[in-house]
Amino acid sequence: MGVGRVLKTAFSSLWHNPLRTALTLLGIIIGVAAVVALMSIGSATTSSVTSRIQGLGTNLLVISPGQSVQNGVSQGLGTAPLTSKDVTALENSKDFANVAPDATTRLQVLYGATNYRTVIEGSTIALPAVRNLKMARGRFFNLEEQRAKGNVGVIGSTAAQNIFGNANPVGKTVWINGLSFRIIGELQSQGSSGPTNRDDKIIVPLTTLQARLTGTTNPSTIYLSAKNGQSMTAAQNQATLILRQSHGLGFTQSNDFTITNQASLLNTLQGVSKTMEGFLGGIAGISLIVGGIGIMNIMLVSVTERTREIGLRKALGATKGTILRQFLVESALVGIIGGFIGIGLGSGAGIAIGNVMKTPVQISLTAVWISFVVSLVVGLVFGIYPAFRAAWLSPIDALRFE
Repeated sequence: MGVGRVLKTAFSSLWHNPLRTALTLLGIIIGVAAVVALMSIGSATTSSVTSRIQGLGTNLLVISPGQSVQNGVSQGLGTAPLTSKDVTALENSKDFANVAPDATTRLQVLYGATNYRTVIEGSTIALPAVRNLKMARGRFFNLEEQRAKGNVGVIGSTAAQNIFGNANPVGKTVWINGLSFRIIGELQSQGSSGPTNRDDKIIVPLTTLQARLTGTTNPSTIYLSAKNGQSMTAAQNQATLILRQSHGLGFTQSNDFTITNQASLLNTLQGVSKTMEGFLGGIAGISLIVGGIGIMNIMLVSVTERTREIGLRKALGATKGTILRQFLVESALVGIIGGFIGIGLGSGAGIAIGNVMKTPVQISLTAVWISFVVSLVVGLVFGIYPAFRAAWLSPIDALRFE
């Protein structure tokens, strides 16, 4: 029997019992759809979070106060604040590309009849380079304005929209804590990061924030950028050494500050993401195995129902190989058809869930190929036993079967 005849016979057999075929396909469809959807969503989520972390800055190190550890127990943040002395010591080192001390507070901003509460961030002229800030219009404040504690500010897109609507904010004056501030620039949107909207803020010189708005003298965070991606570990070690000396820590004392390494954070995130993708793929794979068991069950029923047909064909000269090939092709067709339908449904489900999560989902071609090959293999593997059982039937016993 030729390949075309075998395929025609297999399609005819599946079409003869459409409900049973549909139920058999269901297990494969669910398994394949789950693999495609889960792996695509996992990949999209990883890309999104990675992009957000990279958007925080280039070769970034973030220094936070606190994190003293005694007997394995953290003593919490704020036990040793960062100081201007720390900033000066870091700025005097040649191991870093940029150093940007930073402090934030939340204050009311008045503009005409608008009264809006937002984040007021104080930093230095190094901040755009460290945090990859781009201007949508206007400019960032300069060194003279920073030294003179100028009442100037650069506004984020969300704050600009909520305060000025669609009007150009550059050149307009707002009131913060009773003081007038001139908006000299608007930042390009950075997007939200979890519950934090990085566009909902006004950046002013740190000197202005400390002297005229908060009265504090210490930065709450220090951003550092390494000279390149390969020197991040060396930069972190050097920053640790400088801060330990600045804080007067002894050899046996733990750090009273925390340095977060962007590269380490990304590596950890990617490792966790791959583990989660493998875990989700494994769960979806169980559905494929269950689908394969369904194929075997239905194929065994089919062999039983067609026993007399098998006996008649053998009596007319059909070989064991012909019968074996016919049933294997039928089970493989179930896997292939179920795989195609599952890929379509999984792709649609992945995109729909991505829209709900507001995360662009690109269907993983790797997941598509893996799902298709696995569904084909499942169809073949779980069809082997029924096919062998049909091929090795005795023609006489098959014709006597009631």
